[in-house]
Amino acid sequence: MTGTMKLATYLFKRLQQLGVDSIHGVPGDFNLTLLDYVEPAGLRWVGSANELNAGYAADGYSRIKGIGAIVTTFGVGELSAINAIAGAFSERAPVVHIVGVPSRPMQDDRVLLHHSMKDGDFTRFAQAHALFTVAQARLWDPRTSAEQIDEVLRQCLHHSRPVYIEVPVDMVSAQVSEERLSQPLQLIQLEPTRNQDRLINRVLDKIHSAKQPVILLDGESRGIGIVQDVQEFSKATGWPTYVTGFAKGLLDETEPNFHGIYKAKFGEAAAETFLKEADLILCFGPHFSTTNTYGNAALPNTATTISFSHNETVFQGELIRDTPAKYLVPKILQRVEIAKTKSVYTTYPDLPRDSLLAFSEVSADAPLAHDRLWNVVGNFLRPGDILMGETGTSSYGSRLVALPKHARYFTHVTWLSIGYMLPAAQGAAMATEELIKASKFHQDVKESRTFLFIGDGSFQMTTQELATIIRHNLNVIVVLVNNDGYTVERCIHGKDETYNSVPAWNYLKAPAFFGASDAYTATARTYGELEKVFSDEKLTDGQGLRMVEIFLGRDDAPQGPLFDYMEVQKAGNGILVEKEELV
Repeated sequence: MTGTMKLATYLFKRLQQLGVDSIHGVPGDFNLTLLDYVEPAGLRWVGSANELNAGYAADGYSRIKGIGAIVTTFGVGELSAINAIAGAFSERAPVVHIVGVPSRPMQDDRVLLHHSMKDGDFTRFAQAHALFTVAQARLWDPRTSAEQIDEVLRQCLHHSRPVYIEVPVDMVSAQVSEERLSQPLQLIQLEPTRNQDRLINRVLDKIHSAKQPVILLDGESRGIGIVQDVQEFSKATGWPTYVTGFAKGLLDETEPNFHGIYKAKFGEAAAETFLKEADLILCFGPHFSTTNTYGNAALPNTATTISFSHNETVFQGELIRDTPAKYLVPKILQRVEIAKTKSVYTTYPDLPRDSLLAFSEVSADAPLAHDRLWNVVGNFLRPGDILMGETGTSSYGSRLVALPKHARYFTHVTWLSIGYMLPAAQGAAMATEELIKASKFHQDVKESRTFLFIGDGSFQMTTQELATIIRHNLNVIVVLVNNDGYTVERCIHGKDETYNSVPAWNYLKAPAFFGASDAYTATARTYGELEKVFSDEKLTDGQGLRMVEIFLGRDDAPQGPLFDYMEVQKAGNGILVEKEELV
């Protein structure tokens, strides 16, 4: 006879099987009994300052471990998290949002409860989440709940997007069959279709006949699960390989044929010319938002591009459905004749690469500025580190940093919710720590530091998560970029307007305020001061939270891509209207 277990235990054990070791969230009266089962299931309860931050953190966690989870309470809690869930949907982060909701009798009786609209309708918040999740489950019957949980989790992993699970208070301890839990979750299988064999042959013909080919990796390749395939193909062929901002940090940037982010006219002219003249561009995991393509300037040429997406292929402008990249790409790589791909090596020009800049090449007395800062920052990074650039000038500047082997990079590229990066850094650092402890990280990396650049305006949005970083003693270095307000917004509009200003804080007192009175802190205004800070073993080899405040000019921003791109936005994409049109 099949045994049973409590529903909450089943849910958390299933998450643990999928790689979740920590649950983010905030307690509330409709999820308290649910939370009683987190630690007994072998999971760590993180406990965030608020639900929005918890959602951001679960997002960052999921981008490292492949899935993350958050628990909130009904109504007020889940709506606080919904911005983070929407961002995870936009950028394909697989987050499981579990919501503790009123009991079934209360809902059936339409009781006028708190946290509700006081009209007896308990479906509103689930309806809202249906817009930003790929699957939802309302656990109402113990006989079907285990199956519902499994199906929702399958969809989460298949689409690499958020899902939503409602757990009524009286269902938390309901007995469900434990039979399903004894077997690994059966993921959605990739089945061949009639389109695929012919398509594979067409792609191989193009690969074998190409004279000036290029590889372009975009960020949805992470969720699809084809990054390693592309890495192997790039290394085997030696073809020039570029990424988008969304994909930076997914490939090994130390490989000789890796050339950084393709920025079209906002980058090096040689790169733009080379891609325009390419006779074949293989694009993997496209995510062509305007902010990921520099206002569409960096879109690859349709006539020469084959792009591989989650469930479709675009072959030089022809859309071919039901051709999932996860199935298609490995098949193509198995059959490609590498000898034929190497015959075009001699036609490649000397394409530019991101490079480091030694402190000795910059005047020690020179004030810090975006034009050289990011090339210097790369000297500080080690293999396995995570570099994160908050939305704003830091996200554009940090894209120039040449990453060491096994390093990762994070920045929002489409959702662009300022304040995301600090909680996401907590989640990413925690996920990496867990992988290292479980010997599931890179074998030659024994430690990883999460290195976050965040502007003063963004920091004020989610600063409470410093307390979570401190509480869990995570290896995080926060570099506060103090440029007196929202410089990125000033680049767009309102250069001298007060709405782009923020209050002046004593930022380096934040660690002590949140419980780390002995945390390392430092300040730098010049390159000489920054070199001294970066050479301090208390910073480089310390543990727990460390914080550095650097000062940049109020109107200083990365040249070229940021300023020029903002001009594109103002001129062509309609995000602004002139003041006189507001009358």
